[in-house]
Amino acid sequence: MRKNRHYLFLILILTITYSACFAQKKASKEPEYKYVPDNQELYNTIIAMDSTFFHAYNTCDLDIQAAIYSDGIEFYHDKGGLMTVKQDLIDGTKNNICGKVTRELVKGSIEVYPIKDFGAIEIGLHKFHNNTEKEDTPSNPSKFIIFWKNDNNIWTITKVVSLH
Repeated sequence: MRKNRHYLFLILILTITYSACFAQKKASKEPEYKYVPDNQELYNTIIAMDSTFFHAYNTCDLDIQAAIYSDGIEFYHDKGGLMTVKQDLIDGTKNNICGKVTRELVKGSIEVYPIKDFGAIEIGLHKFHNNTEKEDTPSNPSKFIIFWKNDNNIWTITKVVSLH
């Protein structure tokens, strides 16, 4: 009887071990997610607009920023709340960002999705660097979502969701 118990215990241990190994092996076969744009031309356009806007952001070109922001802008910031007045957003950038903060896009993070009869949504990751800190100070990536409206090939930002 005692031998049977040891034998059953050994089979149980082997079964559990085999199951755990099989589950790990199966999980590792899952394909890694890789974004592929639905529309490469649209993707390239939004990448260019992102670059134009954030170059203006990093160099404090408030006129370019104002031209790209829609008059009906909605800016949702997880820490700062909602801003809906374009001039307040520009003034906030002037007073709190210019010369103090720069934005760095996380390479390869941008995803662009077309929105029928509207434009596109851009989703990505970026980092913000406080220019008053040491150059190597780490910055954690944060997610953003930008709603781009296309009105006769004039692209404007209508909504921003900024999450830190």
